[in-house]
Amino acid sequence: MHVNTADAIWAFELTQRATEIAGRLAAPAVRFAPGPLAGAGEPAIKPGGAAALPSPDQLAAAAEIATGIADQELRKSVQKAVGLGLARASQTTPSDTL
Repeated sequence: MHVNTADAIWAFELTQRATEIAGRLAAPAVRFAPGPLAGAGEPAIKPGGAAALPSPDQLAAAAEIATGIADQELRKSVQKAVGLGLARASQTTPSDTL
C-alpha cells in the first residue's frame, strides 16, 4: 500500500512504524512517500473515477491502527491517511496496478 505524506519528514517518521502499520492492516507492506494530499473537504479522487471516501468500518480500522501513537496530531494524520488508503484500496482493481 502506498500512502502519500505532506513532506519527507512525515514520510520518514511513518516509515519507522511501517512494519507495525502494515501488520495491523494485514497488508504485505506499507510505503510512505511525499505526495499530493486531499485537503480539508477534498476527497481523494481515483483518476477517472469517483471519490474514495472511507466507510465507517474503514474509519474504525484506521482509528485502531493509530491508537498506539502518543502524539495526538500524528495520530490524527495517520488515522486520516490510513482511512483514505483503505478506501482507495477497496476501489482499486487489478488493472489499476499495471
